[in-house]
Amino acid sequence: MNELIGRVFHFEKTVFPDSRELFGKLVSEGQSPKALMISCADSRIVPEQIMQAEPGELFVCRNAGNMVPPFATMNGGVTSTVEYAVMALGVRDIIVCGHSDCGAMKALSAPELPEGMPNVVAWLRHGAAAEHVVSTCSPNLHGDERVRAVSLQNVIAQLAHLRTHPSVAAAIARGEMALHGWFVDISAGVVLGLDGETGEFSPLREDKPLPVALPARRRSVIDSWTSEAAE
Repeated sequence: MNELIGRVFHFEKTVFPDSRELFGKLVSEGQSPKALMISCADSRIVPEQIMQAEPGELFVCRNAGNMVPPFATMNGGVTSTVEYAVMALGVRDIIVCGHSDCGAMKALSAPELPEGMPNVVAWLRHGAAAEHVVSTCSPNLHGDERVRAVSLQNVIAQLAHLRTHPSVAAAIARGEMALHGWFVDISAGVVLGLDGETGEFSPLREDKPLPVALPARRRSVIDSWTSEAAE
């Protein structure tokens, strides 16, 4: 803990003075993040580091297993964060980001869920679809390969859950929202992106188009319906 506190002092004495103007602007003008990233709480994954984001550029929601519970009337931290990001901050890109060697995905992939942690077990149910897909479609996978497969499928499952949130669904219908599914390979230092058309994950590369799970439509569904009705 003393080491961490020492870093706080370093921030106050060195980092903040060098960025005083930026922090002052963020206070006076408010935040306007470019994207919302829903990632795992794993200490090895730092969204701002991966995105090389400055303060104010990235809105972040972290939890065990980068889960997005389907929308319900019951209030929850993820639901509230998504709603605020879309409706109050005007975020138009949401990234669900999984990663390799994920403890939550290991637990989800195990024959039996953890004992003595009822809240963890309940939370992992949000990833049940991912585990079921892998068990059904790739029953011969075991060990690390199975965990990786479940982790990738979990990103897809959470994107599906995300679309049940009214604020997200409305933004998609207006053609104003793009959804992204990413997977960070920790040991390789590579970020994979989900192509919604092919269902495949591929490395993000400067010389190739960005894989997008659900691109923002150039013409909204509502406008299409209106035009068809008028005709």
